[in-house]
Order: sequence, then C-alpha cells, then structure tokens
Amino acid sequence: CGIGLTSKYLSEDFHANTPVFQSFLNYILLFLVYTTTLAVRQGEENLLAILKRRWWKYMILGIIDIEANYLVVKAYQYTTLTSVQLLDCFVIPVVILLSWFFLLVRYKAVHFIGIVVCILGMGCMAGADVLVGRQQGAGENKLIGDLLVLGGATLYGISNVCEEYIVRNLSRVEFLGMIGLFGSFFSGIQLAIMEHKELLKVPWDWQIGLLYVGFSACMFGLYSFMPVVIKKTSATAVNLSLLTADLYSLFCGLFLFHYKFSGLYLLSFFTILVGLVLYSSTSTYVAQDPRVYKQFRNPSGPVVDLPATGQLEPSVTYTSLGQETEEEPHVRVA
Repeated sequence: CGIGLTSKYLSEDFHANTPVFQSFLNYILLFLVYTTTLAVRQGEENLLAILKRRWWKYMILGIIDIEANYLVVKAYQYTTLTSVQLLDCFVIPVVILLSWFFLLVRYKAVHFIGIVVCILGMGCMAGADVLVGRQQGAGENKLIGDLLVLGGATLYGISNVCEEYIVRNLSRVEFLGMIGLFGSFFSGIQLAIMEHKELLKVPWDWQIGLLYVGFSACMFGLYSFMPVVIKKTSATAVNLSLLTADLYSLFCGLFLFHYKFSGLYLLSFFTILVGLVLYSSTSTYVAQDPRVYKQFRNPSGPVVDLPATGQLEPSVTYTSLGQETEEEPHVRVA
C-alpha cells in the first residue's frame, strides 16, 4: 500500500515518472545490507564462494526481477487501472503451475476453491471500479498495456517460485544479497539508458526526496520480509495475500484522494479474506519421489533434509550413490 501511494504522489502530483530509478534505489539498499553481509561471511556462504557456484543463475534471476517490476509499472501508461488489477492476477496460475512441476507441490480441492474465491473477490473490486468511474489510464494502446501486464505477471511468478526454492534450500540472506548485487548493476545500466533524461526533469525538493525515501523504505521492507513469509507458507499464499494491497490503497484513497465509495469494495475485501482462510485451512504437501526430486547435499557434510510444507509422501532416499564398504547401502526412510 505504501509503495502504491508514494508512486501515485510522485507520478501525478510531481510528474516524476521514474520507475527504473525507484527500483534502483531499492536494489542499492539490498546491496548495502545483504550483499555486504555475504561479503564478510566465511566459508561456503561467502559472497565469492556463492558467485563461483551460481553466479549466472542469480544474474538471470536479477534480470527477471527487474523487468517484472518495470513491465507492470509501464503498463499503467497504456491500459486502465481495472485491467492491470485483473490481469495481474495471472501471477497466481503461473506460480501454481511452476510450483507443481518444479517444486513438486501438490494441492487439494480446498486450495483451488480458496484460489477461485480470492480471484472472484478481485473481480468484484474491478467491477466496483467500473461502477464508480475509476478507470484510469489511456485506452488507445490498451492491447499493448494488457500484454505488458501479462508479461510482468509471468516474470513475477517465475521470480517468486525461484525465491521459494532458494529460501527453503539455501538461505534468505543469499537470495537478497544476490538480488541486490545483480539488481543494482543491471537496473543501473537500464537507468542510464532509459531514464537519465526523466531524472533531469524532476523538480527536486524536500517533498520529492521524502517520497523517494518512503518508496525505497517500503520496497526494502517488502523484499526483506517476503522471503520469511514464503518460507513459512508458500509463494502461492503470498501472492493471494498481496491481492489485498490494492484494497488497502483504495481505502487510503477514500480519505487522501476522495475516491467514490462502493459497497462492492467491502464485499471484495471480505471475499478475498474468505479465500485466504480457505486456502490456509489445509496444508499442501510435496511429492518427494526419489526418481524426480533432487536432494541438496553439503559438499563435505551429511545429507541436508529439505523442508516441506505439510506432510510428505512416503519415500526412500539413499544416503550415498557411490561404492559402499558394507555389503548393502545405507537406507534412510523419510
């Protein structure tokens, strides 16, 4: 909600259209806090050791995260607010499919019911926007804007699932440190190419500076706490919860920007909450099949158990794939 409010003030009141610069400030904060933390660590969790093993993977993930933020913000210039709100929900099926195939998360009927209820609540809010006339945005290039939202939502889904994979199997600090490193580098290049003229047009004063500080603080908080919530729940649950962000911004807008009120807004809010309760009422589980599920190991240590959401299906995992000194290999039953 804070991210949305500060962005609205910057773009509409001060005509500062700088989405790349705003993201760049967030990546710089992540770099200063988490990348430097990795730099002073010792052993296998040191920054250089991580870069030697997985630098190209984090580079790709950083670019995906940057462009996901940019595409959705850019879409507001071409399509309506209602279209962005509805099409941004596309991130949910993307996260579900990627979690099913790559994280082997298995859902139950109540999870799909909760997801459908949440999306219905979002549709109810979009309908209320139409009724009260809050269809902001140009309509001439609406198709371009809609495609930008779908592209951004797809990239968000990929980023969130990769984030869940990393924070469950590696560490939260490693993910944020690598995102801060590559995000600040590539967003800095994109800023120099695409927005250097826009920055010169910004009428700098203390109010604009305070808005940029507020936006960066909210963004940094979102990036810092999201891995914690993803590790305790899942990427799907987090994205369902984020549907309420537009509603919180709307409630603030009723007082700050004098939006027209509709009872459908309250109905949509409680519908989304009911969907979240339904989704969270039952745990998902991981199909831990030894034939398809790769297990992380320490290079010089014992087998690392993978955390899972809910109960695991019975499986047999071998502790070694090499030649054993005994007649039969050790077997651990999970």
